Amino acid sequence: MCRRTAPLLEQASKTYNIPVVRHDFPLGPMHPWSFQAAVMARYFDTHSKALGNDFRDYVFQNQLEINLTNLRAYAEKFAAAHKVDFPFVIDPQGKLAALVSADHNLGTAIKLDHTPTVYIVSSRNPNRPFVEVKDNSQLYSTIDAMMKE
Repeated sequence: MCRRTAPLLEQASKTYNIPVVRHDFPLGPMHPWSFQAAVMARYFDTHSKALGNDFRDYVFQNQLEINLTNLRAYAEKFAAAHKVDFPFVIDPQGKLAALVSADHNLGTAIKLDHTPTVYIVSSRNPNRPFVEVKDNSQLYSTIDAMMKE
């Protein structure tokens, strides 16, 4: 689902000129490599948030082929294509892993139980500051409804 949802969110962001705020919520049992991929995305974030998000999209596009054995090769290929050095140890102090863990803890605290989780957030209606989009086909109509409130 992340692979299908990411490009839809990107297009909606451009269509409506609204930001997309991403949080990393790796699903360990389903994707045992996802935590490390999120740490790698945070590494690319240190170069630019756009590059980190491009890496996330790249991972989503290739997630059916990615596994624990080849994840680093995918990251190295991405880094080379974007002319970014990719060090052997990308998070020696564990700071990037801590950021991923903080996002995961936030998701756990709000009882997140699935991904992708898409919220449309608005300050226009204090009684309804956000709405979850559970069906991708409802993304645009949900944004429209939130913008009208």
